[in-house]
Amino acid sequence: MAGPLFYAYIALWDAYLTLANLLTPQRKPGAVVPAGHPGARGVWPEYVPPKEGDSRCCCPALNAMANHGILPHDGRRISFAEMGAKIAAAYNFGGTFCRFVPQYAADMLHKDFHKDTFDLAELNLHNGIEHDASLTRRDAHFDAAQDAPHLPYVDALLSAASGPGGALTLEDLARVSAGRRTESRRDNPAFSLAKVHKGFSGANSTTLLSIFGGRVADLAAMLKEERIPPGWEPAVRARKGLTFITFNRTVARLEKATGRFEQELALASAAGAGGVGAAGNGSREGLVD
Repeated sequence: MAGPLFYAYIALWDAYLTLANLLTPQRKPGAVVPAGHPGARGVWPEYVPPKEGDSRCCCPALNAMANHGILPHDGRRISFAEMGAKIAAAYNFGGTFCRFVPQYAADMLHKDFHKDTFDLAELNLHNGIEHDASLTRRDAHFDAAQDAPHLPYVDALLSAASGPGGALTLEDLARVSAGRRTESRRDNPAFSLAKVHKGFSGANSTTLLSIFGGRVADLAAMLKEERIPPGWEPAVRARKGLTFITFNRTVARLEKATGRFEQELALASAAGAGGVGAAGNGSREGLVD
């Protein structure tokens, strides 16, 4: 289990990486994924959809890595260190993120980071990393598996894009997140979203902006098929990868905007102005405006 010294180490390391990013040139376009790694120069391994018996989880980015064979295609017997290293290379997250998140997962599963392995489906532990009001999954109360996207939610998310070139913006994501939270709170009798899970929710949404640049065409492949498009590379080009300090600034802005839209929806509902524009979690046709 990680303790105070580990968290202090991550904080200091993250401050160093953030400063290094400010003082060093960004990676050149076309060279964000390091040479010798899957995805270098936009060349990704073949996409093979999961077959029966393969293990998948609530995270599209991890599932995509398995679908491309970057992680084991069956999604099984993955070491925590392997997951972190491959996330860093494929998505240009900073070393702190790629050390902290696997450690958090190991602790959540009561496993040893250095010795044990896990299957992707183990990450579906409800209210571990997985949480209610996801933008791509129905709540666990309605769908315990969490291994595949709920396409009406994904379609609603992508159709909300209002930014330049039709990209998703922070405000778009906040509106959709507020709708999903309001819907889940209304329809799910087991709904919960603790502060830590709001953080994971905001981090997931921020990834769509920071790593994918909000680009709808790329996100459609990632969120619907859990596939990395040919030629794709991370939008963040920081030489030391995306750090917590940089990442969490956007998470905080997103959470503040989401809270504001939740309040607006609550006031509209109280005034009899209708629901949140979304069919319930229990419906396979659920949509979010």
